[in-house]
Amino acid sequence: MAFQVEVAARGADCLGECPLWDERESMLWWVDSRWPALKRFDPATGAVMMQLLPEVVGSIAFRDQGGLLAATKSGLHVLDGAGGALEPMANPEAHLPENRFNDGRCDRAGRFWAGTMCDARRDPTGSLYRFDADFACAKLRNAIIIPNGLAFSPDNRTMYFADTNRHTIWAWDYDLASGAATNERVFADTGEGRPDGSCVDADGGLWNAQYGGGRLVRYAPTGKVDRVVEVPVANPTCCAFGGDDLGTLYVTTATQRLSPEDLAQQPLAGSLLALRPGVKGLPEGRFAG
Repeated sequence: MAFQVEVAARGADCLGECPLWDERESMLWWVDSRWPALKRFDPATGAVMMQLLPEVVGSIAFRDQGGLLAATKSGLHVLDGAGGALEPMANPEAHLPENRFNDGRCDRAGRFWAGTMCDARRDPTGSLYRFDADFACAKLRNAIIIPNGLAFSPDNRTMYFADTNRHTIWAWDYDLASGAATNERVFADTGEGRPDGSCVDADGGLWNAQYGGGRLVRYAPTGKVDRVVEVPVANPTCCAFGGDDLGTLYVTTATQRLSPEDLAQQPLAGSLLALRPGVKGLPEGRFAG
């Protein structure tokens, strides 16, 4: 089945990441990790707002009380979505100055999960953390190279996570009441594909953007490839369902490390893309703290 991929917002993001649909305001938020900047897209007008940030940002999350969390080079921060400064809240890796936070996502009970990585080399020094509403954190996993692909199944019983450089997506049994993730197992070996950001649809499919592969892959809950959607850029980075019916799949993209020749062949690299895949998403979890 072919899907029409359109441009939602033309841009030149160095490393667009972490799109999130805010159903309260009907806006799409995302970050350009390397600029670094926070962005907001209004599909009603096509307008894009940009707020520069003081340091590299890996991911954001909505707070239930309003505003945002930002997982950055120096830890977890509270960020006023209207333009306020970063307020530091936690930094479990202050002793690892070459590390930074990358992908992150809230579960539906209000906890924030985020992974770290070495930003100087591809050393396996990253970890995966859970942050509770009081900003206390617990480590689930270490020896991570590039953490990505965090997502939760619609029934809240499975957590997904990927390491881009290991070409692997894992799954855990998830207890929403306690935040415990157990029974780690390989969900999918992506082969030559490099798994980047993910989201789930209401039917339980896991959508994964495959960096360098120019495609989105939907995995059935069994881990079997269900469909592949080609996109007109080499480096899709993450995807999120949005729109008033949660039926639009937004896709962030990147221009980093592309040569002038690559950019000439991929004029939409760095833009926010969109398609209607025939399934709908779910509202994002919001941090309870």
